Amino acid sequence: MKKILVVDDEESIHLLFRDELENEGYEVHSAMNGEEALRLVPALNPDLIILDIQMPGINGIEVLRKLKEDNSNLPVILSSAYQEYKQDLSSWACDAFVVKSADLDELRETVARVLKK
Repeated sequence: MKKILVVDDEESIHLLFRDELENEGYEVHSAMNGEEALRLVPALNPDLIILDIQMPGINGIEVLRKLKEDNSNLPVILSSAYQEYKQDLSSWACDAFVVKSADLDELRETVARVLKK
C-alpha cells in the first residue's frame, strides 16, 4: 500500500483528502505544517507528499526545497487554492500541481499518475 503524507494547515483539507485517498487504497498520514512534515518524512518514508503552499511558519515552497535537497526522488504534489502559484518558478521543482476544489477528480488522477512514474 502506497503511503501519502498530506501537509496542510486546514483540518478540513486533511479530512477531505484522507477520505478520498483512502477510498482509492492509499495509506494517508497528516502533518499540519511544514516543520511537522520535515520531522515526519524520515521516519514515515512516504511514497508521495501532497503539500499546501500557504502555511504558517515554513511555507510549502521552502518545505519543497528542503525535501528535494534531502531526497530528490521523493514525489511532491503542490496543492493550493491559488492557481497563480502554478506559474511561479519556485514551484517548478514539484512533480505536479493541483488547485484545491470540491471536485477531487484532478487530485485522484494526479496522485495516480505521479505514483506510476
